[in-house]
Amino acid sequence: MSDSSGSQDATFVKTGKGFDRDMNYVPDRITKVVDGSPRTPEHGPVEGELWPVEAGRYRLVAAKACPWANRAIIVRHLLGLEDVISLGTPGPTHDQRSWTFDLDPDGRDPVLGIERLQEAYFKRFPDYPRGITVPAIVEESTGLLVTNDFPWITHDLSFEWREHHREGAPDLWPADLREEMEEVMQRVFTEVNNGVYRCGFAGSQEAYEEAYDRLWTAMDWLEERLSSRRYLMGEQITEADVRLFTTLARFDAVYHGHFKCNRQKLAEMPALWGYARDLYQTPGFGETIDFDQIKEHYYVVHTEINPTGVVPQGPDPAVWLEPHGRG
Repeated sequence: MSDSSGSQDATFVKTGKGFDRDMNYVPDRITKVVDGSPRTPEHGPVEGELWPVEAGRYRLVAAKACPWANRAIIVRHLLGLEDVISLGTPGPTHDQRSWTFDLDPDGRDPVLGIERLQEAYFKRFPDYPRGITVPAIVEESTGLLVTNDFPWITHDLSFEWREHHREGAPDLWPADLREEMEEVMQRVFTEVNNGVYRCGFAGSQEAYEEAYDRLWTAMDWLEERLSSRRYLMGEQITEADVRLFTTLARFDAVYHGHFKCNRQKLAEMPALWGYARDLYQTPGFGETIDFDQIKEHYYVVHTEINPTGVVPQGPDPAVWLEPHGRG
């Protein structure tokens, strides 16, 4: 089973312990370099098999409910890869076995023809021991899982698929900002993206309070940083913004109450709230957010935290369209 992040245990909360995310993913990558040619530093390390960049060959499977999958949907849209890499969208809830395509006719992905993403995993790795996570990239012709390594998926959409980007696509990894950006993204990941899960899945009061303090230290840091710049790295949108946005979009609807991250609502932090609405109103961001699916996923799947399965009606999503004043 996976949580919306890709945790690999059917039980998320370990009594008396903190939440520890399993970061072991299928390390294969889709790259321009597959024949042993010299690689530049921007390609990054190679740990798995390499698959060739080829338009029309792959399908991105990414549930809109999941923040980590939502990243890939946004980056695909921003770079104009919609006609190059197809998109399959599982429904917002899943059982202990797998994400399912219950939003599609007959409950099957219309391209892959499968009911469960698990089928693509097992076709490649019959004894796959971990959770069936999204995002995942599947080869359309064979139905084989290629990779589910979510940080590298979006990285490679920027670097390896560059020849297929739309004209005028943003540079989400500007060379002059890359070193600092990596540091910012690492802190955002450990303290915020994953920090809300540490709060929500804490198995003791001590673990929760430690996670809570770490999260809000980082949120205060972000509030201060965004008080003097429009985006995380300055005046242009980068992958760092994509990675933070998907957590902020879920904050008041899910993390504030469901995960007990309740010192403040996002809407009560002026810089972060204005920044989040600024991104939401930017083409490629807001249209990827489905608040109904997001709430249904967390409140229905996480039965240990919400055993009744009751899904809250609020907050009103219309507030995301209010003027942000950051232009």
